[in-house]
Amino acid sequence: MRTVRKALRVLRWYARELTGEAEYDRYCERHRRRDPRTPVPTRRQYEALRTLHREQHPQSRCC
Repeated sequence: MRTVRKALRVLRWYARELTGEAEYDRYCERHRRRDPRTPVPTRRQYEALRTLHREQHPQSRCC
């Protein structure tokens, strides 16, 4: 039973890393540490900020 739980935990970790959900959680933790008085942006606000940042700071792309 412990092996099954461990496998499910690893699978959940992998899925969260793959979808970017863990990245948002890490961002929220950093945000709370830096300024706990300001509200944390919602997931939608975070994605909009992230998209805006990518557009303003383009990296080389293959296509």
